[in-house]
Amino acid sequence: MKQTFDTDSILFQILNDSPAILSAISGKVYIDERPDSSESEDVVVNTIALTLDNPPQLGSSNVNIHVSDMDVQINGVQQKKKNRERLKLLAAIVVDVLKSAKIEGLALIVSTQTTIKEPSISQHYVNIRVDWVIH
Repeated sequence: MKQTFDTDSILFQILNDSPAILSAISGKVYIDERPDSSESEDVVVNTIALTLDNPPQLGSSNVNIHVSDMDVQINGVQQKKKNRERLKLLAAIVVDVLKSAKIEGLALIVSTQTTIKEPSISQHYVNIRVDWVIH
């Protein structure tokens, strides 16, 4: 029987062992939280829910890819806007790594993706939802 700590560790290991990810991001891969004032491109994993009874176990986890906003000038005013190109590139790399992961006894399904603005800092992150089926 797996716990959320296990699924977090599995995701962390997949992503942190990937040369493609480690060479693409300026920061690191973390479980649960990243450093408070990080301006790096970090990847953070956490598990939302995981059933504990009646196999197969079903669950959902998040993979969040943080990217600093870029400076743009619009109508003569300097502004911070999401760096869509960088978010798209890093999300594609992460999705490819996740989809190619093979782990005996469980299925890892990349299910949804959205982009979210960090309210307190000039960053956005791509949230990739991973669903689990654990036998």
